Parts: sequence; structure tokens; C-alpha cells
Amino acid sequence: MGRSTLSRNAASIVGAGCTEFSRRAGRTELQLACESITAALEDAGLAPPDVDGVVSYTVDPVDETELVRSVGIEEVNFSSRVPYGGGGSVGVLQHAAAAVASGTAEVVVAYRAIRARSGATRFGSAKTAPTPTSGHSGTTAMQWCMPFGVLTPASWMAFNSVRYMHEFGVESADFGRAVVQLRDYAASNPAAWGYQNPITLDEHQESRWIVEPCIHLLDCCQETDGSVALVITSPQRARDLPHTPVHIATSSTAGLFEQEIASDHYRPNLAIMEGTAALGSRLFEDAGFSRNDIDIALIYDAFSPILLMQLEGLGFCGFGEAKDFIADGNLALNGSLPTNTNGGLIGEGYIHGLNLVLEAVRQLRGTAVNQVADARTAVISASRTGAILTLD
Repeated sequence: MGRSTLSRNAASIVGAGCTEFSRRAGRTELQLACESITAALEDAGLAPPDVDGVVSYTVDPVDETELVRSVGIEEVNFSSRVPYGGGGSVGVLQHAAAAVASGTAEVVVAYRAIRARSGATRFGSAKTAPTPTSGHSGTTAMQWCMPFGVLTPASWMAFNSVRYMHEFGVESADFGRAVVQLRDYAASNPAAWGYQNPITLDEHQESRWIVEPCIHLLDCCQETDGSVALVITSPQRARDLPHTPVHIATSSTAGLFEQEIASDHYRPNLAIMEGTAALGSRLFEDAGFSRNDIDIALIYDAFSPILLMQLEGLGFCGFGEAKDFIADGNLALNGSLPTNTNGGLIGEGYIHGLNLVLEAVRQLRGTAVNQVADARTAVISASRTGAILTLD
């Protein structure tokens, strides 16, 4: 089994639910979480008393005790939180699958609820001090970045992005071509912020700078209110439930020495997402998958530069080659690797990456808006955590 943390098909996703994605939900994160979990359980053909495990992120503000009481879950055998969000977002699948595979829990709900736009603090705004929900609690990244004005997620990512551009001759327009593709997908997705609103490369280039020369406004993901929930159980129990199960074929995490929470400022090479490269090795070589096995990719795109860097780190193209890979149309439905077909976090909404898992489930069920024909295998990457989902 190598370094991969789970044997193949250790657990299955049998239910998926979400709220609307908006800029002003008008209700609390607790209520949003309850709505998405209720929808996911109904989708799975299960009831709240069937649930005995819950998983979320440390940045999620929903209290488990209030959640269990509000949803009607009678007894919890397992609960966990994945550190922070973002790069660890796919880790909820690993936690849930591990609980199911070990017999610690039989039915686990993984969820994220967020009010990134209408909450007490906008999620992408400057962080002048760590907060309980910011995900950053006095680490070296915050201690050394804050005094120099590096206060926002965009500015944290800019160091890596600028070095990447310099190392490989990448230009802002190269990022823009990826964004145009994501917004094209979003334009046909009624759930997306970018619904019926595709953009041109010129519009991308004319949008205001957030961090020059690497991140325009249109390179940034959305600040979204909403919630997504998934129901995970054993393949054996999944056979008796309404939908064709989507198996968590393998899931893994790669945390490297001197990696930081939202950046890799202390790794030797800022131009390469070394954590993603390690993750790619575990998901593919160690778990026995080939890149050619993948029908669709869902890649964490909080900012467009990290989409390109992850494509390279995962091995779908060589380092520095993502700009040409994208320009050749490989991310489109008729390309070699349809990617973020819901519009991604940039085009659909930002539920800390969990809506990418939701899209993977829909693709493999055959119910996605921008459906990839005969999709059977999907890879999901969040830079340090990832999974391969399959129907086999």
C-alpha cells in the first residue's frame, strides 16, 4: 500500500447536498450547515439518527454540539476537524473514509458552512491579528509576514506566483486563459456566481490589480455564503442506498518541512508546489493510478496561479508547461483533462473547496451541468490534500 493512507475503495460518498451560493445568506452558519446536511441525508436516503460521525475544518464556526442537536443526530462515535481549510480541504474525505474503514463510524457527514461575504469579517480582507476562524493562530507565516504588510490571502500567494512567473516566463494573460475557461463553465451553471456572465481575456486583463503583477481581481475566488455536505459510508452499506456510490478510491495528505498554512514561503523553491508534487506521487504512483485514468480534475483555485502550479505538481504537464497545456484547450470539456467544470472557486463560489468535491460527485453520477461524457474517475486536489474518486 506504500505511503497511501487508505486502501482502495475504503469508503463511498452516497449523499451530497448544498445551500444556494450567495453574497448574503441572511442566516447563520449553523442554519446553513443544517440545511446542507439535511439535503445530503435526503439525497442518500438516510435519516439523522443514521449518522454517527461528523467532520469539518478548524476554521468552521459551527459548534458540533449545536449541530448535532439541530440536525437530530442521536449519537456520535467519531468527530474530527481538519486543520484550517484551503489546502487541507479535501482532508475531510480522508478523515471520514478512515473512520468508516476502521469501523469507528458507519455513516459520517463532512460539511463546511461559511459566510465569507456577509460574516463579521470578509474572508479575503486584511488580517491584522489572528482570529478563531481565520485559520491562522500565530504561526511563523503570520509573525513574519504581518509586520511587512502581507495581510491578505492574495498577498500571501503573490510571493510564490511572482517567482513562478519569473522562473518559467509566465505572464498574467496565461493565468487569464485559465480564468476565461472557468468563467465559461460558470456561465452555464445556474448555481454559479458567474452564471450567464462569461468573460474575455481582455476583460480579465483590464480588471483591477489586487497584487501586481500576478493577481487581477478576476484571478480571485469568490467570497461566498453557503454550505456543502457529503455523506460517507462503507461500500457494503452503499449498495442498499438510492444512488450509485462514488468510491473514495484513495485519499492522501502531504505536509512538508517548512510548509506554511496558506503559502510555501520557506520551502527551497517558491516556483513549485512541492507539497502538491508529493501528493501527486501518493495519489498516482503509490496508489496504482495513472494520469491517463483521470476523466476530470477538480483543483483548488483560490487564485488562478495555484491552479497552474497544481496541474504541474500533480504531473499532468511538466513544470512551467501549464500555460501551454491550458492554451491548447486541455481544460475544456473536449480537452484531455476537463477541469473545474462547475466554474471552480473562481466562477461558482468558495465553500473552502468542498463544492469541488460536490462537482466531482455530480460528474461521476452523470448529473453535472457541464457533464463530461462517460466520466468514471475524478481527481480532487487542494495543494496538500487530495483524493481520487471512482465508480469502479
